[in-house]
Amino acid sequence: MPGVAGIADHKTQAMKITQAFTFEAAHRLPNVPETHRCHRMHGHSYRVELTVAGEIDPRSGWVVDFYDVEDIFRPLLERLDHHTLNDIEGLENPTAENIAAWIWHRAKAGLPGLALVRVYETPMSWAEYAGE
Repeated sequence: MPGVAGIADHKTQAMKITQAFTFEAAHRLPNVPETHRCHRMHGHSYRVELTVAGEIDPRSGWVVDFYDVEDIFRPLLERLDHHTLNDIEGLENPTAENIAAWIWHRAKAGLPGLALVRVYETPMSWAEYAGE
């Protein structure tokens, strides 16, 4: 179609893709007052979004294959899903903020274009980490 830009016209265009994952886990926040409800053990249905930025590959049409994102994140997901987060090294104080940073530092090597990790504790509450 004349006048419509195609992928070939945007070989250097920056693009972001996001893939979402869910996991169930229990935690408690040891550094809040004992009277705070989050001091007690409780659980969440977490949602994690990994955003990867990069140029669109002109051959594949992808920034990165979603399967590759899943393959890289799977070992981390297995460490988190149906576990007590406080028992995982580096998550002794498992706030959404700390979980997002924990995921970032472990996924970044396999996803060099990682631009953002978003962790939802609830559908209305989340933390984002975009690196250092």
